[in-house]
Amino acid sequence: MADTQTTPDAQPSGLTYQHPPGFRLRRGQNWLFLGLTYASYYLCRYNLGIVAPELKATLGFSNVQYGAIDAARNGAYAIGQFVNGLFTDKLGGKQAMTVGAAGTVVLNLIFGLTAWSNIGWLFVALLIIRLVDGYVQAFGAPGMVKINTAWFRRKERGTFAGIFGFMINLGQTGVGQLATMMATGFAVPLIFFTITVPALDWRYMFIVPPALVVIIVILMNLTVKNHPEDAGYRIVHDDESADENPHEHIHLADVFRRITSNPIVWIVAGAYFCTGFVRTAIFAWYAIYLKEVWAIEKVGDGATIFWWFSTILLSVLASAGSLGSGIISDKLFAGRRAPVATFLYFIQVVFIIAAILVAQEVVKVTAILAIVIILGIHTGCNATHSILGTAAAMDLGGRKMAGFASGVIDSFQYFGAMLAGLGLGWFLDRFAFKASALAPTTEPMTGPVIAGEATETILLMNPTVWFASMLPWALLGTLLMGYLWRNHRGKTTAGT
Repeated sequence: MADTQTTPDAQPSGLTYQHPPGFRLRRGQNWLFLGLTYASYYLCRYNLGIVAPELKATLGFSNVQYGAIDAARNGAYAIGQFVNGLFTDKLGGKQAMTVGAAGTVVLNLIFGLTAWSNIGWLFVALLIIRLVDGYVQAFGAPGMVKINTAWFRRKERGTFAGIFGFMINLGQTGVGQLATMMATGFAVPLIFFTITVPALDWRYMFIVPPALVVIIVILMNLTVKNHPEDAGYRIVHDDESADENPHEHIHLADVFRRITSNPIVWIVAGAYFCTGFVRTAIFAWYAIYLKEVWAIEKVGDGATIFWWFSTILLSVLASAGSLGSGIISDKLFAGRRAPVATFLYFIQVVFIIAAILVAQEVVKVTAILAIVIILGIHTGCNATHSILGTAAAMDLGGRKMAGFASGVIDSFQYFGAMLAGLGLGWFLDRFAFKASALAPTTEPMTGPVIAGEATETILLMNPTVWFASMLPWALLGTLLMGYLWRNHRGKTTAGT
C-alpha cells in the first residue's frame, strides 16, 4: 500500500462492502475508549498554552523563553513520531498508547512541581521536562492511527478522521474548562452538602490532567483491541487478500523502505508541516493575543468571552470542520483527500489575509469579529489536521505500516509547530510594541528585549507579525495539495 500505485477495491464492481453483524457496535466501543485516551493526551499537551500569560508573568519569562519551552516539546515530539511510529508497527497500537500515557502523566506532574521551585536554572529544567514529555507523547498518535486503520476501511477513514478530530477537540475543551474553573474556583453540589474549590494556582494545570489520564488509560486497556480479528471479526481491506494474516509483522527495515520511498508521503508531510505551523501559531499564542490586544482573559470583564472562545467555539467549529471535510472526502471524492485539503488550505489563506487587514486597521472591527476571523483560520487548519495526518496516513500505510506512515507525516506537523514556538516567539519579541502603564504607545522594538530590563515598560504582541507569519504556510499547503489533486485526478492513488 505504501508504494505509489492505485489499488482496486477489494469488492466486486457495483457491490457495497457489508460489515459482519455486531461489528459496528464493537468498533464503536473500541473507538470510544481509544478516542477518550487520545483526547486525554491533549489535556497534558495544551495545558501549557492556556496558562501562558500566567507562566510568563509569574516566572518572568519572555516570549522567546516561553516559545522555546513550547518548541522543545514540539521538536522532541516530531523526532519521537518518526522513531516511535516505526516501533509502534512492532509493538502494537494499544501498547504504544499505554507507554505514551504513562510517560506524560509522570512528566506533567514533574513540570508542575518544578514550576513551584526556586531553582536557579528553572527555565532550563522546564524546557528539558517538556522536551522529554514531547517524545513520550509521540507514542500516542501512531498507536491510535494503527489501531483504527485495522478497524476502518479506506472509504470510511475520512469520516473516522472527522470523529477523531472531535475527540481531539474534546481534549482541548477540557483544557479550556479546567483552566477557567481553576482560575475562578468552582462548587460541586451534592445531596447533603456542597464541595467548594477555591481559585487555584496555574500550576495545577499540570497536576489535575494527569490524574484524569490515569483513569482513562486503564479503561482503554480493559476494552480496546488492536485488530477486529482479536474481537472475533474478519475485515478484508482494499490492500489485502482474503487469506492474508492480519497479525503478520513486516520487518522494520521493509516498513522503513516502503514508506520513505513513496513520494506522496513526503508531499503530504510537507503540507502537514504547514498545518503544524498555523495550528500551533493559533494554539500557543491566542491567549496572549486576546489579553494583550483585546484585554480579554480568563478573569475580569472579558472572562465570559474567553470562556466561550477557548472552551466552546474552538472545539465545536474545529469538530464540525473535521467531520464535514471527512464525510465530503469519503462520499463525494471516493476516499480522496487532496481535493478537500486544497480547499481547506485556501480557506486559511482568505481568513489570514482578513486578519492582517484587521491588524493593520485597514478594516475596523470589534473584538468579537476579530475572534470570528481566528476561528476561521483555526477551523481550516484543524480540518487538514484530521484529513491528512489521520485519513491520508491510514491510506498510505495500511494496517501493517500505518504506525510509521503516521509517524513520518505527523513528525512534519511538529517541525512546523517547533518553528511556530521558538521562531515565532523571537519575532514577536523582536517586533513587539512597547507601552507603559501611563502612556501606551505603538513604537516597534528596535532590538531584542531582556525580560525584566525595565519594569516601567511592558511589551505587547504585534498582531500583524503574528498573522503574517501564517500566510506563507497556508499558501504552500494550498499549492502542495493542489498538485496532488491535479496529478492524480481520476485515479485512486492512496493518500491523494
